[in-house]
Amino acid sequence: MTIKSIGLIAALALVGAACGTKEAPGPLDPGGPTGRVRFVNLITDPTRVPVNAILEAVPFGVNLAYGATTPATLPSPSNASYSAILSGTRSLVLKRTADTSVTVATISFTVPDNTDQTLYATGGTGGAAVTNFITTDANPMPTASQVEVRIVNMSPSAGALDVFVTAPNADLAAATPTAANLAYQGASPYVVFAPATYQVRAVPAGTAAAARSTSVVLTINNVALAGGTGRTVVIADRAAGGAPLAGFVLTDR
Repeated sequence: MTIKSIGLIAALALVGAACGTKEAPGPLDPGGPTGRVRFVNLITDPTRVPVNAILEAVPFGVNLAYGATTPATLPSPSNASYSAILSGTRSLVLKRTADTSVTVATISFTVPDNTDQTLYATGGTGGAAVTNFITTDANPMPTASQVEVRIVNMSPSAGALDVFVTAPNADLAAATPTAANLAYQGASPYVVFAPATYQVRAVPAGTAAAARSTSVVLTINNVALAGGTGRTVVIADRAAGGAPLAGFVLTDR
């Protein structure tokens, strides 16, 4: 086994011990009030990605490519959707995986009690600064016959969007937007769907109904939604910034 492999295994072991979750508690869960946090890497500079995420000296995610999320990408038992973090002001340091002497960004954020949050690292195109954006995730509890879905627009190049979650290849001219006029860094409310396989499509906000089918700027096919679950659909720029847009489906529940 190489030294690099041993280091990766050790880092993941620390994550499993230090960042327990409601779904997968670890032996060192915080001893006070907590909130739950999820981190998503949307850094649009391939020269600085992938990254390692370090939460106050504790590894929180390793080798996170563009669009990757933690703790969901970690090995079991630490691969729940969110991680329980002690409430208060926290700091997340992002290091370049290929050279951990390079700090890509340092993000300070606040963890409220009993609240779910998603922390996005954004920007970086062409060597620009990496910034961050946080959504508060209501995470409603669906019934076994429901799916809760929301949309988050994290594409600075797309502008406001109308987003449709429909049966595959449904006529967009007759469809109602699941999220209408969703601005950059906007998050829609959760919308209830029946369990099924769906297609997600986005068009520029305000596109006339008859022109929607020829104005699609993003399509995500085969989005299988099971009952009793929650999902966040993230719309973002491509890995190097700009179009064509990329889409990611995150597991909330």
